[in-house]
Amino acid sequence: MNKRWTIEKIREFTEKNSDSKLLSKEYHGFSQKLLFQCACGNKFEKTFTKFNKNDQRKCDVCQPPKEPRGA
Repeated sequence: MNKRWTIEKIREFTEKNSDSKLLSKEYHGFSQKLLFQCACGNKFEKTFTKFNKNDQRKCDVCQPPKEPRGA
């Protein structure tokens, strides 16, 4: 099923599935970075794909980036 995401649907998803808050006001597609605010107060940018599919729903302080494979 091809789900068409709007900024309102993304805001709703964010509220239900994370402690972060969506700060961006517009959504133009899956490659656009959106601005979020973590529960700790830090602001961070992620594409919605990474936020949604890769479970990267916190800032880099609260959820440090994973080590690259083979490192």
